[in-house]
Amino acid sequence: MMITRHMKTTVVWIITFAFCVVTLSAQKAERKNVREGNKLYNDEKYTESEIAYRKSLEVNPRSIEGTFNLGDVLYKQEKYPEATEQYQLIAGQGEKLLQDNPDNAGRLAHVYHNIGNIGMKNKEYAKSVEAYKQSLRLNPRDDETRYNLALAQKLLEDQQNEDQSQDQQNQEEEQQQNQNEEQQQQQPQQNDQQENKTQEEQQQNEQMSQDNAQQILNAFLQDEKDTQEKVKKAQAEQQQHRRTDKEW
Repeated sequence: MMITRHMKTTVVWIITFAFCVVTLSAQKAERKNVREGNKLYNDEKYTESEIAYRKSLEVNPRSIEGTFNLGDVLYKQEKYPEATEQYQLIAGQGEKLLQDNPDNAGRLAHVYHNIGNIGMKNKEYAKSVEAYKQSLRLNPRDDETRYNLALAQKLLEDQQNEDQSQDQQNQEEEQQQNQNEEQQQQQPQQNDQQENKTQEEQQQNEQMSQDNAQQILNAFLQDEKDTQEKVKKAQAEQQQHRRTDKEW
């Protein structure tokens, strides 16, 4: 069977029509889920609202509305890591969103404001400062963001000072530990030196005691010798005197 140009055109038209029908149906389902999520959000039914927004993203994963609203409802439930993930997806398309519609600046400012708030809760003040600055660039009239920025800057300064003090304390403790280790390494050597010194002193004292004893002994022997000599001399004189007496 030969396919004519008319038939080709008809097929293309049918495919295009079917695609449009599917697209319109998907958009309708996306809007329906977003509207349902918004209603539940306003009623503070955040868990049900999250489910509705996720359904909208199942239909259209690129849905800006669904992504933004899902980020907000996750933020409300204090699911901060998941909320940040959704907000980052929006922030990553910031330039395109502003080009498509300048009114998206307010939505982007809201995104950065909440990113800053999440940073504050996690004590990531540097990230908060940058997020609040970006929010104010998009919406300079937001006084709440301006106040949060000033607070984040003050907390960041305090955190940096505290970190600096902690670093200094850690350095001092490390130096003290090194000194203690050096002293422990030197202690055996000092003990050996002290022990050698003590042994030398003991040897000196023993030598002195021996010398003193020898001196005393020598003195005693000298006295004994002198005494004996005196006795011998006295005996000799007596014998001499006796001989002289006999001669008379």
